[in-house]
Amino acid sequence: MGVVTLILAILPILWLIVALSVLKMAAWKACSIAAVLSFVIAICPPYSKEPFLMFTGGLEGVALAVWPILLVITAAIFTYNLVVHTKAMDTIKIMLSSVTADKRVLALLLAWGFGAFMEGMAGFGTAVAIPAAMMVAVGFNPLKSILACLVANSVPTTFGSIGIPTTTLATLTGLNPVELGTFISAQLFILNVIAPFFVVGIIGGGFKALKGVFGVTLLSGLALAVPELLINKFVGPELSVIISSVVIMGVIILMSKVAPNTDPDYHVDIQAEKVSAKDGLIAAVPFILIFIFLLGTSKLVPAIYGPLSAIKTSVQIYMGAGAKPYTFVWIATPGIMIFLSAFIGGAIQKSGFGEMCGVLGRTFTGLKFTYITIIGVVVTAKLMTYSGMTGDIAEALVAATGTLYPLFAPVIASVGAFITGSGTNTNVLFGPLQVASGHSLDPINSDLSFWLAGINSGASGTGKMLSPQSIAIAIGAVGPAIASYCKEAGISKEKEEEMLESIHANKIMGGVFKYFVIFLVIGGLISYFGQAIIPELKAFLL
Repeated sequence: MGVVTLILAILPILWLIVALSVLKMAAWKACSIAAVLSFVIAICPPYSKEPFLMFTGGLEGVALAVWPILLVITAAIFTYNLVVHTKAMDTIKIMLSSVTADKRVLALLLAWGFGAFMEGMAGFGTAVAIPAAMMVAVGFNPLKSILACLVANSVPTTFGSIGIPTTTLATLTGLNPVELGTFISAQLFILNVIAPFFVVGIIGGGFKALKGVFGVTLLSGLALAVPELLINKFVGPELSVIISSVVIMGVIILMSKVAPNTDPDYHVDIQAEKVSAKDGLIAAVPFILIFIFLLGTSKLVPAIYGPLSAIKTSVQIYMGAGAKPYTFVWIATPGIMIFLSAFIGGAIQKSGFGEMCGVLGRTFTGLKFTYITIIGVVVTAKLMTYSGMTGDIAEALVAATGTLYPLFAPVIASVGAFITGSGTNTNVLFGPLQVASGHSLDPINSDLSFWLAGINSGASGTGKMLSPQSIAIAIGAVGPAIASYCKEAGISKEKEEEMLESIHANKIMGGVFKYFVIFLVIGGLISYFGQAIIPELKAFLL
């Protein structure tokens, strides 16, 4: 492979880096151009692929982007928007913030527990934006709130939006989603356990803040790490973070009642309001229904899963050599179950069908550029894979790093997440590359490819905490929360301006950078040394 060929192969990725990071171009524009650029490179020398074949490859990318990726994202965001519209989110906020007056424990509940729930449910920045705004609303430091939520969101990202990053990676690479999710949860186990310690350290001003809350912090980490591993193994990735987040919040609430903390240094004044069990249940009903429907239509209930999963259509879209038909599963897919849950839940919350359609319409409008972005990045990944560009890049990386490549695999994933701000897009862009790299290192055994695919998905959350898009979403949510809090608390305009000044993007990026490096180093060490025990792990986990 010549230098020119390698430069052309990486050109779409380089374009995305420059367009998003340097030119500050809108993601939908940059990704659309990347898709066109990939097509042009694919049909021109040295790749010289037949234009019609590349067109069908891109068309398959559109199909994958629309069903199921965009279906799930739309359904998840619609559910959240509907809960906000019916004021049920206000009830949920009251219930969560009234659990404890210790700001360290409350930060664990909001940033770690509820943040994981929002990531598992909706993703797309909601896991940072909503908990951070809630924390500011009850008196937390705005900058610390954002940093805590960014760090907390780094580990559940791969199973966000009903597991769509992981299931998309499995679809794109032909890997088994249950096995892939189990590998990822094993790789993330250590980070899952230690991440809440960083959350407490950020909020409390250092690890000295762990005094008195070490036990609940450790249990909070284990409450994600252990259930996530078991759920992936026995159910699959779709529910792994949603169920684990409920366990996390349950553990924190239980510990707050059994062993309440009264350290005055970490006391936060909260005007607790009473919420009846009935009102709480009604507020949470869409999320409860999502859990019931997804579990009920999963492989755990074959009597339902079998007939529903048989309602599908297979279409030959990509016409290249060795191509497989693309299958649309029409009913037994998470997006459909989420939509059903949202509409039924909305009706229980006294929202009319016309109202709900209005919220859905606004959801479509709000996501229009996201649709273009995701379609563009999936098409780019498909074209790069089918033309051979991804394989060429993988060979070059392996040649440059040799057996040390696994050490750098998380860096590649984090760059993708930094650029795109999305675990799904990172997996689409670099998942096939990691699989190809594993195959180059070990052409006989596919275990290394499996391992590196998992590492890519897990490390996408590390890059996401530093992503400009994640930071912009956080600022967009916390800014209004600061204004609202200052108005209610009678805080001066000067103090409000000072608080707003503290959440500028450069300060957030500077504050989160050290955690980004720590997580990246840990991920690299797990990736490199963990490959030596893949057979043992596989036998134990699968």
